[in-house]
Amino acid sequence: MSRIYKLTVFELSGEKLLDESFTAENDEQAKELGQNLLKEKNYQDQTHRCTSPSGALLLFHR
Repeated sequence: MSRIYKLTVFELSGEKLLDESFTAENDEQAKELGQNLLKEKNYQDQTHRCTSPSGALLLFHR
């Protein structure tokens, strides 16, 4: 069953650059999809986080 995950990218000022939801089958797939989205949008070096529906932090970069 697919679950909805949230990927958010921030400027140092706190401004959101990306606030996107996506679906994945599990946390591992969500982590991979989140990393791919970051690379695709060239945000991998920006402050970002990816959270699961239960609030678990799957990806974080500051």
